[in-house]
Amino acid sequence: MSSFKLSSSTAQDNFANAPVLRPSEHKQRETRRVLLLQGLMGPLFRRLGQGLIKAGHTVYKVNFNGGDRLYWRLPGGIDYRGTLQDWPKALESILTDKQITDVVLFGDCRDHHMAAARVCRELQIPVHVFEEGYIRPDWVTFERDGVNGHSNLPRDPQWYLETSAKLPPVPEHKQVPSSFRRRATEGLLYNVADVLTRWHYKHWNNHRPWHPVVEGMGWWRKLLRSKEREAEAEALMARLSASDQPYFLFPLQLDSDAQIRLHSPFAGIAEALKVVISSFAANAPKGTRLVVKEHPLDNGVRDWQLITQDMADRFNVRDRIDYLPCGDIVPVARRSLGMVTINSTSGTLGLSMGIPTVVLGTAIYDIAGVCFQGGLDAFWQEIPPPDQRIYAAFRRVLIEHCLIPGGFFSKQALDLVVCHAIARFDGHELPPE
Repeated sequence: MSSFKLSSSTAQDNFANAPVLRPSEHKQRETRRVLLLQGLMGPLFRRLGQGLIKAGHTVYKVNFNGGDRLYWRLPGGIDYRGTLQDWPKALESILTDKQITDVVLFGDCRDHHMAAARVCRELQIPVHVFEEGYIRPDWVTFERDGVNGHSNLPRDPQWYLETSAKLPPVPEHKQVPSSFRRRATEGLLYNVADVLTRWHYKHWNNHRPWHPVVEGMGWWRKLLRSKEREAEAEALMARLSASDQPYFLFPLQLDSDAQIRLHSPFAGIAEALKVVISSFAANAPKGTRLVVKEHPLDNGVRDWQLITQDMADRFNVRDRIDYLPCGDIVPVARRSLGMVTINSTSGTLGLSMGIPTVVLGTAIYDIAGVCFQGGLDAFWQEIPPPDQRIYAAFRRVLIEHCLIPGGFFSKQALDLVVCHAIARFDGHELPPE
């Protein structure tokens, strides 16, 4: 029996040297046949599929588990029930049989997606990658071929200065709402659907390191403690605001993030915490503090606050380490001396405010003149500010090349993402926000 099949609802059959083209300069393409792979846990790809169909394209979607299928519920769904080893051959068959012209996916470092990228390169089929925005807030990454460590964008500051000089100013950009409760609820529903359908998707192995039940319980605990966590965060923010004691900021990333596994020297966040806190203890000026901020989408499976405190005790700096469990990163970043990041997009937030930043992994924005290049131990003492001229040029090119406005966790944010993604996909001018 074939390891993939159409679901019952089926009714449809070297960048560094290249100029950045504005959408209107791209050659208009004919109607395309698009294959969506795995998306974010939520309705993003369903909404995108609806928009692509409305724009005249033929759309298919591979569902790897019950969570994918729950949020798709459109014609063109394909259940893949085979193994990871059999996936490249199965994908090649799908691409050929359906005459696919473009592949769209969320996150290029998932196992099935990395295999898909290799197959598509061999067949010369473009891959369009969604990811959390390089620039925050209110931007989403939508990039051809790959993101961050896989991006084709160069690291040459002069190239950005010269390229940005040819581009018009960025249109007015507006904030979009975002709901943690919506994010948590969508994650819970996705995981429940995954668990209840494992009998059907027997070979599915989540790219995340936890069983969906474990992850779902983590989200549930976070929801139950949300008011307590918000009170802790507000109290810390008030203390930081009232005090004149300088501090550095270390925003945590997700322990399951492939950007950590594939584009950094760390096996996980615990190892990164050890390196950062030990370096802070040995090298940071005595009158400074370190604020560790939890990632807003962390699932709560591991208690990073307890782990941070244990590390602080181990290196005798418990009285100089603060933990921020939730809240807006903007005000705490704005008052910081500098930011330490592995390769988080929070780094670009700090850079936009002129905050000195050091990168411990591989990041698209780790450019000479923008981020500190002298290493973590020296950073605590030197903390040179970013060259705002270079960063502004980098930001302008990034928006032109691979960013679209919007977000994932409100209807208004999704409306923007879908509208602008389809416009860029079709080579049209981006509509006003």
